[in-house]
Amino acid sequence: MADYTLVNLKEVEDQAPRFGMSPNMEMRMARVALGLENSGVSYQRLAPSFRLPFGHKHNRQEEVYVVVGGSARVKLDDEVVDLRPWDAVRVPKDTMRGFEAGPEGVELIAIGAPNTGPGDADTVQGWWSD
Repeated sequence: MADYTLVNLKEVEDQAPRFGMSPNMEMRMARVALGLENSGVSYQRLAPSFRLPFGHKHNRQEEVYVVVGGSARVKLDDEVVDLRPWDAVRVPKDTMRGFEAGPEGVELIAIGAPNTGPGDADTVQGWWSD
């Protein structure tokens, strides 16, 4: 019998309420549910025109974000990049990043490697302000 794990990302517990981000954000982190050993994956939804109130970077983990619905802008250090459906952006561990949803909101899949578990991210509140 094949060894695999099947999880519906929309059925993984939404972590956004724990961080006071609901209802403007949905964040379903599936690393544990999938039993991932070397990577992580999450589903994230941001409400229309919602900007994350923090930026973050990692100590070890590189991430790829894939827009699966809507649109967004991502700030990568000092540069702002527009994202549309099926755009994928790779972000190295030491690049500060933050997201702002477009007028219709955005749905993202985030993939990170290596699997670092909690505590790898450094966050800065109010990092992206106009």
